[in-house]
Amino acid sequence: MADIKQRVGQQIREARKAKGLTQKELGEKLGVSHATVNGYEKGDQNLTIETLERVATALGLEIKPFF
Repeated sequence: MADIKQRVGQQIREARKAKGLTQKELGEKLGVSHATVNGYEKGDQNLTIETLERVATALGLEIKPFF
């Protein structure tokens, strides 16, 4: 399971950097601390579907269904 969290975290990091945002700036958009964003990106945080949707929206992305 950790592998999945790390892959999602890497995708968040890449998308954030592509948008030119710092962890602090993304955190402000999400209403969380930069430490929380860091946890998302490192795969240390369990993300709910709702949180993933908020992250995707903040980054101007779309969550694609996998089924």
